[in-house]
Amino acid sequence: MKVPGEIESEIAEAGGADKFLRKLFSYRHPGPLMLPKRQAFNNVPPYPNWLYGEDVAYYRDKFTHTSFTGGLNYYRAINLNWELMAPWTGAHVNVPVKFIVGELDLAYLKPGVKEYVQGGGMKNNVSLLQDVVILEGVAHFLQQEKPDLISIRKF
Repeated sequence: MKVPGEIESEIAEAGGADKFLRKLFSYRHPGPLMLPKRQAFNNVPPYPNWLYGEDVAYYRDKFTHTSFTGGLNYYRAINLNWELMAPWTGAHVNVPVKFIVGELDLAYLKPGVKEYVQGGGMKNNVSLLQDVVILEGVAHFLQQEKPDLISIRKF
């Protein structure tokens, strides 16, 4: 398999999909996911206990086969993505919404996002926003990290 980018090469050299997935699923730092060159996969923690073995095997096998290039290309093309979405700038969501996010979600921790969500900006664009629920100690994979809260609890 041809490795198209620098980070893909480093992932492959460091141990492949397994180490990258362990890093991704266990990330719990209040800042962007940093992958310093040649150090990104040092001291990678084990998979978190909320992720089952069969799920790990599925993700590892799929990403070993396909690589992470598709997901990484989204970020490589981030400026183009913004250009393509420009016609919807300022669009409003006009359906009832309950926004649930983990306090450790990397998307939520991006500069300005917390302020947008909690400071009324989101309510301006999502007129029927019913509630914002921020789950403590939870990151991006909230359905897997806290399935009982997400599936059963009525917020």
